[in-house]
Amino acid sequence: MKFPSLAAPWALCLGFSLSCVFMANAKGTQPERPDVLLLLADDLGYSDLGCYGSEIDTPNLDALAAHGLRFTQFYNTARCWPSRAALLTGYYAQNVRRDSLDGIPNSGGRGERPEWARLLPDFLKESGYRSFHSGKWHIDGTDIQGGFDRGYDLADHGRYFTPKRQTLDDQPLPQPAENSGFYATREVANRAIEFLSEHVEKHSEKPFFGFVAFTAPHFPLHAEAADIAKYSGKYDQGWDALREQRWARMKSLGLIQHALPPTEQEVGPPYHFPQAMEAYGPNEVNRPLPWKSLTAEQQKYQSTKMSIHAAMVDRLDKEIGRLIAFLKEKGRFENTLILFLSDNGASAELMVRDDGHDRSAVPGSAKTYLCIGPGWSSASNTPLRRHKTWVHEGGISTPLIMHWPRRIQAQGELRTSPAHLVDVVPSILEASGTPPPTQWKGKDRPAAPGKSLFPLLQKDVLLDRPFLWWSHEGNLALRQKDFKIVKAKGGEWELYDLSTDRGEQNNLAGLQADRVEKMAGLWKETEQSFVKALKDLPSAPPKKRGKGEAEKASE
Repeated sequence: MKFPSLAAPWALCLGFSLSCVFMANAKGTQPERPDVLLLLADDLGYSDLGCYGSEIDTPNLDALAAHGLRFTQFYNTARCWPSRAALLTGYYAQNVRRDSLDGIPNSGGRGERPEWARLLPDFLKESGYRSFHSGKWHIDGTDIQGGFDRGYDLADHGRYFTPKRQTLDDQPLPQPAENSGFYATREVANRAIEFLSEHVEKHSEKPFFGFVAFTAPHFPLHAEAADIAKYSGKYDQGWDALREQRWARMKSLGLIQHALPPTEQEVGPPYHFPQAMEAYGPNEVNRPLPWKSLTAEQQKYQSTKMSIHAAMVDRLDKEIGRLIAFLKEKGRFENTLILFLSDNGASAELMVRDDGHDRSAVPGSAKTYLCIGPGWSSASNTPLRRHKTWVHEGGISTPLIMHWPRRIQAQGELRTSPAHLVDVVPSILEASGTPPPTQWKGKDRPAAPGKSLFPLLQKDVLLDRPFLWWSHEGNLALRQKDFKIVKAKGGEWELYDLSTDRGEQNNLAGLQADRVEKMAGLWKETEQSFVKALKDLPSAPPKKRGKGEAEKASE
């Protein structure tokens, strides 16, 4: 399927609008193309920011929200690497071989994108942009191969203090020494500021696109002692009370109005690692049990874990604050489009990897390997159902903050239109004045599913789209307007009216079987269209990977 030709009315309007901007620029009466800063958190829960109902201090992100927009129904893909593929290509991950698709070899976490599935920097070059990446990559190839001019890749996601695998412009960096003061979240910001400084000094006449992908607050729970101390004892009340408190704040903020669903006490981690439970010892629990049913020792252990998680989110916000301060200092803040979001919901996973877990070490230090687990994950995803990996609302919902002083006048407002990661590329292309690419090297590209978010800059309107689609490890979903079908791996289709039941409690499948059948048919038809498009298409030429760069399925 092709995009409309350039003779289409929308294309003529776009061309006319852009020509007016360029003419105005020549006269000095209109702003230049905006800088773009895309900030990505990892495993952040829907309610983990202050502006989304959290008790965690996030003043810098809260300020962006107060002077920008907050989206209440923005979606990711439920997992790290498919989300990054969708975010930077504008396609569903299955459509570009970056998540598993039945009948397509070399798809999934190690799949190579087709040659036409370029990343956003390749197209922004046409509009004069320079691009940089700092942080987690988790896409096939490398950031420099993906079109970025500068790149810091923190490929070791299991060591916040002494990562063994990190590269600068595809060249390996030495492992930081113990007690060197290195901390991953700070280093990601350091490198981003380094690239920004270089841009301002050597390329100030050009706009930039920055992709800053933090690993925080993804496990392991590693944080600096002073940050942890700030939240010591904060979570002694437990996850049940925390869910109630966050829900109440979210209602007062207007973010959500449905009832708080009960915790699914039978749902634990998506993968079972008995050796991890053995390493953790008797104070770990792999189900979100009632807080009062835990022993005093278990409560203390669990409270400490959430204190570390909060410290990681707090530090994430502080480092984003440094980026914002730099932009303000250099006079680039007012015309920078900033987007902040997460790659999936909070994680219920419990596992031990890399350097293992030393029970005698101070929690949160380099020798420990802790995860928040399903109890705190349920609280972080308040008031939604389930966790990362599942495609129920808790697994696929993310905060999205959009800030752009030059263009967003409706400050502090909410946007309720359902939207998805595939919408980020068309939005940035429109912001940059870059026409949507219909070809690569003379060959047609498939039609992309995303919609520009620009109609939402001034008012809350419903984006006109046929549906949103999900598939990950047998967990499936499709949303049409307010209705969503969803099923967990091995289960049956469920149907929910999200206009009144975002918590997915009232399954309407038995009452509206015809609707379920039609929507399930559309889900299958979409999957088969991806299979058909890729079946006889060669992969992109294999790209050289750095040591240890191959993705791990559990990331």
